[in-house]
Amino acid sequence: MPHLDFEPGLPGIRGPMAFSPETARPLNDLVNVVLRTNATHPDSTLSGGERELIGTYVSARNDCFFCQTIHGAVASHQLGDTDWSLVQSVKEDYTRANISAKLKALLTIAGSVQQGGKQVTAEQIADARSEGATDRDIHDTVLIAAAFCMFNRYVDGLNTWAPNNPALYRYRAQKVAEYGYTSDDHYMPPA
Repeated sequence: MPHLDFEPGLPGIRGPMAFSPETARPLNDLVNVVLRTNATHPDSTLSGGERELIGTYVSARNDCFFCQTIHGAVASHQLGDTDWSLVQSVKEDYTRANISAKLKALLTIAGSVQQGGKQVTAEQIADARSEGATDRDIHDTVLIAAAFCMFNRYVDGLNTWAPNNPALYRYRAQKVAEYGYTSDDHYMPPA
């Protein structure tokens, strides 16, 4: 049961966002900038799916069921991972997952941020650069990891409800891919 009286049926972060639309707007703006491929930063080599995968990985490390599931669904959708096996392999052991060495190096940085910002080392940064990560990729990885720590704590700190039905997350993933992250309900599954 959520700690606050949220609108019934709104899962995860959707309940707190409906409860506080004035904070939902800037949070959605932030997530759209860091997760969706941004053409204003041509020096970033990260795809939207890879960005979602970083958020998924951090959410899994934080044990936030809703965030790791919805962002995992969006990552799967964007990466063509129809059975979610790639996302699952990243959550279980990204070092053995079928992803690029660059993304593995960036996930190492994301995992360090999840533990605490000062855990990121110069060696990790050098490693990411040696695997082809740009300074923008490194910046965005740190920001995504830090933002997801906040989002995970927001969702779980208010004890929000999360459905267990994977079809709902797949439905929402398609809508997020189409519309981005918004405060509107057009990407919620039909009742």
